[in-house]
Amino acid sequence: MSKHSRNTATPATAQAVTPAAEQAPPQDIRGVLIQVAGGRLLLPNATIAEVMSFAPPEPVEGAPAWLLGLTRWRGWQVPLIGFSQLAGVADERGGLSSKVLVLKALGGNAKAPYFAILSQGFPRLVTVSRSTLAVETGAGELPAMVQALVRLNEDDAFVPDLAAIEALVVETLAQAA
Repeated sequence: MSKHSRNTATPATAQAVTPAAEQAPPQDIRGVLIQVAGGRLLLPNATIAEVMSFAPPEPVEGAPAWLLGLTRWRGWQVPLIGFSQLAGVADERGGLSSKVLVLKALGGNAKAPYFAILSQGFPRLVTVSRSTLAVETGAGELPAMVQALVRLNEDDAFVPDLAAIEALVVETLAQAA
């Protein structure tokens, strides 16, 4: 081998070539369909911190009906929301088969890093892809706190506006205090 044809790249200067398929964004995400009174919610699976059995929450004096109270979870007093009541879709109360879904808050408020939604049973894990998800555009005006109405395969679902819900919960709790 002559000194002109020698490979002079060192590990520090050599660059790995990644195939284009590995650089492409993922096409599918894991989601959950959550049954609530009067409909279903579709959320990314990563937003759920825990699913637990319903226990009557501690009431918040002067709070609107959609704020069902505060529920204890891992040392936190987590606000429990009746999403259907908040959205104006249906009345919602907890029962024997109800579950409480503790969600990670998106706003970065260190005093309120979680809130919870009441559901009618366990959430269903689903795969969401561009080919299985369609936004329903002809549904008219969306309910309060809903970003979109979607169809995932054969299931219609609301995509809740989590940031707006979180802001409303923080504001409501501050006013009730």
